[in-house]
Amino acid sequence: MKKMMLITSLTLSLVLLSGCAAKSIVNSDDKKNTVPKVTTPSVVKTVPKETKALPTIKDYFDYKENTKYVYEGKGNEYAAKDVSVDYLTGNRVQLRSSNGGTVMGQVLENKNGQIIMMLSKEEFYYRENLTQKPSSKEEILLKEPLVKGTAWTLADNRKRYISNVDIEVTTPLGKYKTLEVTTQSKDSKTLDYYAQNVGLVKSLYIAEGMEVSTTLSRIEKNVKFTQDVNFYYPNVDEDKLYFVNKKLSFNTNDITKIVIEKAFKELPKGNFGKVLSPNTKIKSLYLNKDNIVYVDFTKELTSEMNAGSGYESMILQSITNTLGTYYGVNKVYITIEGSPYSSGHILMKKGEYFTVNTKNSIELK
Repeated sequence: MKKMMLITSLTLSLVLLSGCAAKSIVNSDDKKNTVPKVTTPSVVKTVPKETKALPTIKDYFDYKENTKYVYEGKGNEYAAKDVSVDYLTGNRVQLRSSNGGTVMGQVLENKNGQIIMMLSKEEFYYRENLTQKPSSKEEILLKEPLVKGTAWTLADNRKRYISNVDIEVTTPLGKYKTLEVTTQSKDSKTLDYYAQNVGLVKSLYIAEGMEVSTTLSRIEKNVKFTQDVNFYYPNVDEDKLYFVNKKLSFNTNDITKIVIEKAFKELPKGNFGKVLSPNTKIKSLYLNKDNIVYVDFTKELTSEMNAGSGYESMILQSITNTLGTYYGVNKVYITIEGSPYSSGHILMKKGEYFTVNTKNSIELK
């Protein structure tokens, strides 16, 4: 009896299900017995959140031509400094830093995700392009990735690392979000703060009982670098040398030899003889490792000189005194078109130089 009731129940259920299915098919299309459309659930795409790109070295290597960076100092009389851009060539910059005690020249390079100090030259009172000079001792100032914890060891075993990011530093120019770079030595540490699109905005030196800070106070744009240079000229009538102080102005990337050549040809008022004829050019000018100034002239130096032996000697002494005192050395090696100086009166041997002698020279006021 129970078995019969179960079969009856199942049969009734199948009939009901079949009826529902038939009704569903008819309702989907009044006349056609078609299979109903199957709709698939819509897929919701998850868009990943945008991640903030890390800054690169380029963001902190942002030196501009004809720009001077002025830093105020606290804790030491030489903490303040002015930094000028002498040369910008490709991925290198040559900076001139003056702190009132000395002048330092530095060449920095942006290379392989690093800011590298290629060379550093103290007592750099003259102006010369050092960007292509071989590196003396490289030092990494900043290194990617620019995240907290990036670390490296310097040649003298000091430890340098990015100790923090997004540190707010207040300067007379305003507030900056900076990278903090710590240089750790045995008895002291230095904290350098770099801001994007500016560069170094503050340095803090900390030792036992001492704290010295150097902070960016202003940025001066479209500023030429100026130098006072003594130029010597012969006075044939008095048989003496006179010198006049001239203020030379340099734009970033100006060539020093061209500026000096032009200034030499501008005679002071008075009875003074020419040192360089109008067609004479300085082909090369530099201070060598042997502390001798090397200067090479075109042939017009002698061919257009038109001077007796006494006047010629005074011209050569004027060149020697001017260039020697400018570079701060006593010896000047003068060549003509690459060969030792030679004229109808004076013949120099290879490697033979002229010596600075400013004794008895008179300043022209």
